[in-house]
Amino acid sequence: MDGRRPRQRGGFSPYELTDETPVYVISVAAQLSGLHPQTLRQYDRLGLVSPDRTAGRGRRYSARDIELLRQVQQLSQDEGINLAGIKRIIELENQVAALQSRVAELEAALDGAAAAMQQREAAVHASYRRDLVPYQEVQQTSALVVWRPKRQQQD
Repeated sequence: MDGRRPRQRGGFSPYELTDETPVYVISVAAQLSGLHPQTLRQYDRLGLVSPDRTAGRGRRYSARDIELLRQVQQLSQDEGINLAGIKRIIELENQVAALQSRVAELEAALDGAAAAMQQREAAVHASYRRDLVPYQEVQQTSALVVWRPKRQQQD
């Protein structure tokens, strides 16, 4: 490296190596992906794979970028999909991943709200007076009522 701190990507520490850490120069990325460096430049211009840039504008590829390059190659060569189609596939996959992440966030928020609601319900039940007993009237389907006229009292 040139002594400068690597750029942070995705909120990670600059010294923590992850799949998102941009560490590979274009020649190494080309070798790892099995593609020509000029192909990688073309993919970058088309927006298929967008590596990070150094301060001097050099490309730095991450392990995830290398995997994406391999996926683009597989879709292009094995499946016969043109680059515009591949770009759309990648965009849709990214959109699906973002939506799945949002659904997970909403489910977690919903679980938190449900737990809070259960706690409030438990607090309300705990505050009930125990000397009061709930009464529920039971309805009878048939009843016998005897009617007797009042006797008239004689004066």
